[in-house]
Amino acid sequence: MAGHSKFKNIQFRKGRQDKIRSKLFSKLSRDITLAAKQGVPDPISNSRLRLAIANAKAESMPKDNIDRAIKKALGGEADTMEEIRYEGFAPGGVGLIVEVLTDNRNRAAANVRAIFTKAGGNLGETGAVSFMFDRVGEITYPREAGSDDAVMEAAIEAGAEDVLSDEDGHTIYAAFEELGTVAEALEGSLGPAKSTAVVWRPKSEVPVSGDDAAKLVKLIDGLEDDDDVQNVFGNYAIDEAELERLAG
Repeated sequence: MAGHSKFKNIQFRKGRQDKIRSKLFSKLSRDITLAAKQGVPDPISNSRLRLAIANAKAESMPKDNIDRAIKKALGGEADTMEEIRYEGFAPGGVGLIVEVLTDNRNRAAANVRAIFTKAGGNLGETGAVSFMFDRVGEITYPREAGSDDAVMEAAIEAGAEDVLSDEDGHTIYAAFEELGTVAEALEGSLGPAKSTAVVWRPKSEVPVSGDDAAKLVKLIDGLEDDDDVQNVFGNYAIDEAELERLAG
């Protein structure tokens, strides 16, 4: 399990699927509201809103939820929300980046710090971890979108920087500034993406096992459960055997 993809972090945990889906819908709604607030509420003219809506539709989020999220921005409900990034270290020397969207900076900081401390980690200063990551665009497609060669060819044509394909699907990386352009080009050749997002991709990964892996999962669980936390990225890798042990 590589630690750069937000909602793949803890999906192996038993009994958490419904909670994860509820959290996902909440996150997608906030993404839409914030995108509409920062630009115009028209996805044709607002590329960030267009991508946020596409992500919501890919997860089968109801149209009423999408419309309601846009109306929140129009009604001023998002005026007090701010985006904050926290950086810290988990057991095993793993670096974590936590993206928060909150209407109370003090509450968010206190909660994130407490979660790190309780799980044996510690919160660091801004920049303490992010230098170990690249800020890039990530576009994912299901396995059936095409063969490895076909997806690679489409990605090259679209101007992407890297492609990773496995049994679960295809992950295409693009420069942060080119995400919208690459995503639109890929849609023309491969169809709608499963997800499109700006992520923190680790430059290298730290293998984690044993007690450190258990503590790391506990830390990520705690962060995922916090209402203000939008995304969690880490530079960890947990092998399949360790995942089975933790899931058991």
